[in-house]
Amino acid sequence: MVVLPTLGPLHVLHPRYNARTVAELVLATGAREVFLASYSPEGLKEKVWRDNNELALFELDQLAERGRLQLVALGEDAERLQREGELFMEYLADMPRSEEVQAKFAEIDGAIAALLQQPRMPAEFASPEFIEQLSAELARRAELAGEGPATGFRERRMEQVADSLQGRDGAVVLVDVLDYPALLRRLPGARGPWNKDPGKAERERAVMDRAWRLENEQEWGDLLAQLSGIEAPEAAYLASQIYLAAGQLEDSLRILEEVSHGDFSRPEYLPGYVLARLGQLYDLTGRRDKALRAYGAVRALSWAPPEAREIALAGLRTPFKP
Repeated sequence: MVVLPTLGPLHVLHPRYNARTVAELVLATGAREVFLASYSPEGLKEKVWRDNNELALFELDQLAERGRLQLVALGEDAERLQREGELFMEYLADMPRSEEVQAKFAEIDGAIAALLQQPRMPAEFASPEFIEQLSAELARRAELAGEGPATGFRERRMEQVADSLQGRDGAVVLVDVLDYPALLRRLPGARGPWNKDPGKAERERAVMDRAWRLENEQEWGDLLAQLSGIEAPEAAYLASQIYLAAGQLEDSLRILEEVSHGDFSRPEYLPGYVLARLGQLYDLTGRRDKALRAYGAVRALSWAPPEAREIALAGLRTPFKP
């Protein structure tokens, strides 16, 4: 059995374990079914993972659309139990000594974030060292919270998932990295991620992830050159972002208009971002009528990232200004 942890939006920090890497590892197994441990069947049907910015599932969803595999959710009641844990943290603010306890939670969450943000090779996520470190921080969190919904939901869900996987030798399972240790404890002998030479799609994904972060202004020229060699609307969108960051509005707008005249429907987060940014660029260049149409197009999408919807709503009310 293969168990692959997913990192949500943090995949962009891992050039060698990005969203496409996860998809390539899945394809390398030859599996026709991929089991999702951290989502319920209802959550999968509603694609709640999109609002979680679960980047690996954007990749796998495209493979499923092309008939290369089927996604099967095993996490019964996953979203409700997760929400109960989140509500506990909200109620914590009204409890005695809440500031002290919240500070301790923040310390633990910071340690977990640092552990997950450090770039790693795929096999490192399967190493005893990583699993022990993550397990220790999660145990600290559970001890601080005590018995209740903030701690028990992961263990209960993963126990149920492990039961569902009995007899499915060779199954491929995707699991949220915070659920990962709990599931591994219940699946002795399961294999985690392994190192492999990155293919073209993985290398291109790493370049685009770097462009999403836009951390180092001195790298922008190099990024533009690499993006120009990637035949994907997302790469063109990211090139326009670099031009915008450099203050070259007309170049940024020209590229985005070219993107908008083609097929930019995938990945599913891209249409919302393209149209929202297009609206802002039209506002910045004094084309309010076109800006309103672009913002309205975002609102008309069946789904768009929350950030894109907020940009569109704000833009419909007031012309965008930096």
